[in-house]
Amino acid sequence: MIQSITSFFVSLFNRWMPDAFVVAVVLTILTYAMAVLFTGSGVGETAIMWGDSFWNLLRFTGQVVLTLLFGHVVAHTPPVHKSLGKLAGLVKSAPMAYGFACLITGICALFSWGLSLIVGGIIARAIGESCKRNNIVIHYPLLVSASYSGFAIWHLGISGTIPLTVATEGHFLQDAMGLIPFSETVFTPWSLGIAFATLFTLPFVMTRLRPKDEECEPVSDALMAETEAADIDAIEDTETEATPASRLDHWRPLNFILVAAGLYFLFVHFDGRGKGLDLDILNFGFFLLGIGLSNSLAHYMALVNNAARIVGPYLLQYPFYAGIAGIMALSGLAQMLVDVFVAYATADTLPFAAFISASILNIFIPTGGGQWAVQGPIMIDAAKTLEADLPLVSMAVALGDQLTNLIQPIVIVPVLAIAGLHIRQVMGYMVMAMAWCGLVFLLGLAVIIFL
Repeated sequence: MIQSITSFFVSLFNRWMPDAFVVAVVLTILTYAMAVLFTGSGVGETAIMWGDSFWNLLRFTGQVVLTLLFGHVVAHTPPVHKSLGKLAGLVKSAPMAYGFACLITGICALFSWGLSLIVGGIIARAIGESCKRNNIVIHYPLLVSASYSGFAIWHLGISGTIPLTVATEGHFLQDAMGLIPFSETVFTPWSLGIAFATLFTLPFVMTRLRPKDEECEPVSDALMAETEAADIDAIEDTETEATPASRLDHWRPLNFILVAAGLYFLFVHFDGRGKGLDLDILNFGFFLLGIGLSNSLAHYMALVNNAARIVGPYLLQYPFYAGIAGIMALSGLAQMLVDVFVAYATADTLPFAAFISASILNIFIPTGGGQWAVQGPIMIDAAKTLEADLPLVSMAVALGDQLTNLIQPIVIVPVLAIAGLHIRQVMGYMVMAMAWCGLVFLLGLAVIIFL
């Protein structure tokens, strides 16, 4: 049965799924039309909302791009890249390939969503190539899907945008809800329980989606050739000229000086100033890690140049999603959507309303920070009115956000860029992964609320 359902979705998306950028444009047009039809906003008025909001996420876009950039650099430093290659070599069967890729990406997601996306692409490609060399029959699109699916728990880790936001001094809802530390969100037993329940069941689910051997698509010869032509050895640290300038470019003590200064700053930030973790500090930490693991500053720049190719789609597409968020917020469309689910909620059922509305809203606003900016004020106001659990409501929004990330095209872009696939090849499997994660998340919320 599960094979038939999977085959249906795979065929559907192979035929009908457009490019991620086209999806962003279509969602913009759809949001525009809904605002005009359902909120009473004028055609010209809605166009102004869109244009005024188009650049609203520039700072966040920069943070996202740097997260991906620094994560890509860390994943491609010799120690980490070689370790991932060794992990790929441990795979001895097709079921192990799918489950192992999912597990590794999921573990990374608990530490950094950016690193998770990059490692997801690298480990899928490395396992696919290792299986081809060792004559292990695998379905490469499913392998990439399984690897990406581990990303589903990123909001339950230390880089989760919503828990980071509400824990940061001066966040925009602080007057309404105060500061909520990680001890009341990410590090609670119920949050950890949902994270680990997903982490240890999803790999088994993904292995069940495997098609018959004769239907499997292994890594293509073209992809294997591309890997050999652009191997990590090509961006190892090589000094081409014995000049003073070149020696300085490749003088590793400069790395150590930067790392030492950065570590001192982090010590003062956390201990001296008593401040917490936020996206800027997380990026700063990964910047230092990449500097520390690279062989020189010249080597680090080579790694950055290698990573730059994956950030273009984000720079192009995020302004469109900023425009969508602006239309939804300014026209009242987001308020209408959330009100549908909140209107009949109680203190106990509000987390379910937050989860479901967030999962829908995330299709149109696929950024944790951007979505929280639109939905957060509505949900926190409802939570205070109903005297609901503020940390739980906040994390319910986070769960909904991360659930539909599994089928939001812009999020998977880095994985596909590294793995060498088109989104239509993996989307059918991602629907199945989302269905399972949705079940786990809903059961987790039910256990928290009613037991």
